[in-house]
Amino acid sequence: MLFVIYAQDKNDGGAGRQAHRSAHLEYLKANGATIKTAGPLLSPDGQAMVGSMLVVEAADLASARTFAEGDPFHRNGVFVRVEIHPWRASVGTVSFA
Repeated sequence: MLFVIYAQDKNDGGAGRQAHRSAHLEYLKANGATIKTAGPLLSPDGQAMVGSMLVVEAADLASARTFAEGDPFHRNGVFVRVEIHPWRASVGTVSFA
């Protein structure tokens, strides 16, 4: 089943992102088969990262939660809020150039 993980940074999340970015990227790389698409949420001007959005495949909500909680950004307090929702792709596709 697919799940959307929506994580909003704390107001001072930029410093935490910088401090834990390498570990975060390694975690995502190590779990590549789980992740269908992922990327940062951006500020309205598109310049600053203000959160993360991932679509992951997991057996159930508990497994998706365990995956989200293992992210170094989550473990190190970068996020103020994390929401996880079951999701079904209905229209369109994601394509990267």
